[in-house]
Amino acid sequence: MEEPRPEAADEELVERARRGHAPAYDELVRRYTRIAFRAAYVVTGSAADAEDAAQDAFVKAHRALPRFRAGAPFRPWLLRIVGNEARNRRRSAGRRAAIELRAAAVAEAGGASPHDAAEAAEDRRALLQALQALPEDQRQVVTCRYLLQLSVEETAAALGVPAGTVKSRLSRSLDRLRELMEPTRHG
Repeated sequence: MEEPRPEAADEELVERARRGHAPAYDELVRRYTRIAFRAAYVVTGSAADAEDAAQDAFVKAHRALPRFRAGAPFRPWLLRIVGNEARNRRRSAGRRAAIELRAAAVAEAGGASPHDAAEAAEDRRALLQALQALPEDQRQVVTCRYLLQLSVEETAAALGVPAGTVKSRLSRSLDRLRELMEPTRHG
């Protein structure tokens, strides 16, 4: 059996994996491990729980490959499984921990002054604080859409809601974030 080519399309890898080609599924896992972890982290608020949820989701996705609709995009399908696993893990743990989002990497050394880096870090802290003040459904949609950079359709699939719901939650969420961030900008 040959190894999957790195440039192989998801559809091709899924088909190979459905036929029992383990390296093809390994390539899908490699491609989507980071986004699966980040999506699970949004829901669980815990790195350990997110890692477990992502791993369980990959196992369940592998078992469900025979039911995967040929030609459908793999990423949203996988992220929906990840989201379900993360929600199940959070519910079974019986807690609703506050979401702690990982801030973007500090400004690269090539050009940002220490003052600019400190200001950017403060802006990130203020944004994270504002995000945490949002209701969970709004926080999740903003995080998926903008921090994880999922499309509206991928966000809908990951959260298990219609695309129209994603759009309306985004609108309300962004309005609320503007309100919450306004005192920070002028204070």
